[in-house]
Amino acid sequence: MIPKLTRYGARIAALVVLAIGALIAVTAITDHPAEIDAEHPGQAAAEQQADAEAAYADARGHHRDYIAATAGADVHVKAQAVYEYAEDKANGLNAAQEDADQAAEEAAANNNPTSVEIPSGCDEFTGNKATGCALTLEAGFDLEQFACLERLWDRESGWNELAENSIGAYGIPQSYPGNKMAAFGDDWRTNPVTQILWGLDYIERRYDAPCDALAQSDAEGFY
Repeated sequence: MIPKLTRYGARIAALVVLAIGALIAVTAITDHPAEIDAEHPGQAAAEQQADAEAAYADARGHHRDYIAATAGADVHVKAQAVYEYAEDKANGLNAAQEDADQAAEEAAANNNPTSVEIPSGCDEFTGNKATGCALTLEAGFDLEQFACLERLWDRESGWNELAENSIGAYGIPQSYPGNKMAAFGDDWRTNPVTQILWGLDYIERRYDAPCDALAQSDAEGFY
């Protein structure tokens, strides 16, 4: 009779032989044992999960690289746009300042008023005649002298600051040429005050008073 311990040993040896036989049989069926393992559902799922994670990591890396490159380009473009905007604004401010400076210079050069305060002695007159009356009194002449001036310039221009004759005499006093009146302001073409001031100065220097200038015009047809 075989002892019990020997019987157990024989069973274990038989199991080992069976296992080795099975392994040899599987190896004989296929040359690629790994393909058999890959068909196992658990193994395939694990490998798919690993592949997905690797693909995601790779895509994410490319995305980070793209964002970094694009962000760098955007920053440059935005910085350039901000610079150009600031430059345009600065140029605009410079142009506005230049316009303001030019306007100030023109205002300083053409600071003559277009109207004056009319004193009570000139209330009967309106428009350029009222202005002429006020400036005549301001120049030191009386209302009698203005009456002569009124007649003189009625004849010359009708007190129209835009009047011009065929030979180029211009304005209320019919200055010839008209640009002589620029000595009293660059606005001599349109400002009746500038024209009247020039006319009064011309009469005073040449004839002493408006009535003398009228007498000359009556006698010669000009003054």
